[in-house]
Amino acid sequence: MNGSWAKLYSKNGLAAKQIAGKLVYLEVGQRIPRVIDFVHEFSMGRGTVQDALKLLEEMKAVHLEAKGHLGTFILKMDTQKLLEIAGIGPLIGVMPLPYSRKYEGLATGLVEGFEHQHIRANLAYMRGAAQRVDALKSGRYDFVLLSRMAAERALEERQGLEIVYSFGEETYVSGHDIFFHDPNVRKIESGMRVGIDRTSPDQFLLTEYECEGVDVTFTDVNYMQLFEMLKSGELDAAVWNKDEGRVMTQLNHATFHSQKANELSKKVSEAALMIEKDQIETKHRIMQLGLQQTTDIQRKVEQGFMHPRY
Repeated sequence: MNGSWAKLYSKNGLAAKQIAGKLVYLEVGQRIPRVIDFVHEFSMGRGTVQDALKLLEEMKAVHLEAKGHLGTFILKMDTQKLLEIAGIGPLIGVMPLPYSRKYEGLATGLVEGFEHQHIRANLAYMRGAAQRVDALKSGRYDFVLLSRMAAERALEERQGLEIVYSFGEETYVSGHDIFFHDPNVRKIESGMRVGIDRTSPDQFLLTEYECEGVDVTFTDVNYMQLFEMLKSGELDAAVWNKDEGRVMTQLNHATFHSQKANELSKKVSEAALMIEKDQIETKHRIMQLGLQQTTDIQRKVEQGFMHPRY
């Protein structure tokens, strides 16, 4: 074990861990708390605080500059190293299954974006925005990716959530259409069996809006089963996104007739990143993600100029 890291198990090292957990929230150029502030907050001696700060500098986690009565300021900082010293693990996010180039691009953009900022992050995959929000609230994940519409609905229904980023139109899906079993049909008609996935707020609401005033039978299905059920004739119609190539080429499809569905589809097309509101440290790390860089990488993956990596 490196000598400096071994020192973390000493009295000064334990103090350095606590102080690192405070400094990680600051930015280069900011003034750090006074020694006396750390003394009171962590119930430790002045000498211990001073030795802990020296240890953090020795480990190259921070480079500090004292400016007399003005205080001590951060000249350089290694956020990743501070996180490791503080014992703060990697971010873990959850997003939809990457079955389309759009999702592969978004996953790649996030992975590369965090790496660019030297932030450790891992992605997991789960179908259903409702399930992903539940997993966030249960503490299994630090952040979730979902549509802006689903995120805004979650804000209305659940306490303590916050949208950190909205990525712009067509970053979640390119759009939705109505897909049909019959190659000659152009709209949803009375008597049809229409597939609906109640775990997907996007698909669920778009389907309800498009079917308003039409006497149809809703069939509860898993979103990933829609294609096969439409092909086999078990369903007559279903709302699905336009990013999966086999759906667009093998099934008859048409645009929405409902104005409400058309308006909603714009919100549904935009990706959003959501966290629990009280997770300040998580938000601090995520805010270092370059939004433009993430969407640029997504487009490169979609257009075939870059291989997906997630």
